[in-house]
Amino acid sequence: MERSLTMEIVRVTEAAALKSARWMGRGKKEEADDAATSAMRDVFDTIPMNGRVVIGEGEKDEAPMLYIGEELGTGTGPSVDVAVDPLEGTNIVAQGTWNALAVIAIADHKKLLHAPDMYMKKIAVGPEAVGKVDINASTADNLQAVAEAKNKAVEDLVVIVLDRPRHKELIEEIREAGARIKLISDGDVAAAMNTAFDDTGVDLLLGIGGAPEGVLSAVALKCLGGEIQGKLLPKDEAERERCTKMGIVDADKVLYMEDLCGGDDAIFAATGVTDGELLQGVQFKGEKATTETVVMRAKSGTVRFIDGKHSLEKKPNYVIKS
Repeated sequence: MERSLTMEIVRVTEAAALKSARWMGRGKKEEADDAATSAMRDVFDTIPMNGRVVIGEGEKDEAPMLYIGEELGTGTGPSVDVAVDPLEGTNIVAQGTWNALAVIAIADHKKLLHAPDMYMKKIAVGPEAVGKVDINASTADNLQAVAEAKNKAVEDLVVIVLDRPRHKELIEEIREAGARIKLISDGDVAAAMNTAFDDTGVDLLLGIGGAPEGVLSAVALKCLGGEIQGKLLPKDEAERERCTKMGIVDADKVLYMEDLCGGDDAIFAATGVTDGELLQGVQFKGEKATTETVVMRAKSGTVRFIDGKHSLEKKPNYVIKS
């Protein structure tokens, strides 16, 4: 995979963030998502690659663009798998809260798990705790393992969990063990990524979220030297059949990093749409806008934070006007 793609995909996430950010706080999540998706798709047409969507907006009959199987790029250059979430946190943008992102992950062809759109149980940690956690272990044991790996007391740990009724028992287990909890409304890709940065104050992610987001998180953590483990949770026979259709023979197996994102190379980029612990959201002032993006590559271990300054007069299609 060519390293030039690292900077090329930044243009894609920036465009999606710029176009969706105008919808912040307007209570219209579908419009925000549509704006991000159309902007992302337009810029993809200019990227020198032969890409195929493996995680996107749904099947072809469910999504007009960025659907699973869609070909992206100019058709020249490396053959890559593409995973996208044009707007991770549609509800976040609609409500004007924290940690909405425009996200892309790419890897060599056939190296990303074709994750079905269903629930996945997850545990994610940063570099210090790699190899120390086990998704099949108890919550208390995993907390103790992370605390020892990070030279902290369990009481000092911060666990990030999606605020959902299904996590009632998990939350009780974490509190009983003595750790602290940060509940989030949405956005578990940002949450998983935050476990790898000390200044976010997050030590690990636990709980059940979307399987496609698990793959995106795996690419980010592969680049950052962290770890995520997952287990698909098909709710019925139809979802099990979908797993088989997408090439997952054993839907009950534990999925490790190599299962989620194989090979030695991958690239991940995320641009902030709203403010978060790691990235500032899009800021508008007159005909100018600023963005903040993190882009990283697994093969080199390089992590870049990019501050973008944009002229909206020269990029008129990237924003909606009030």
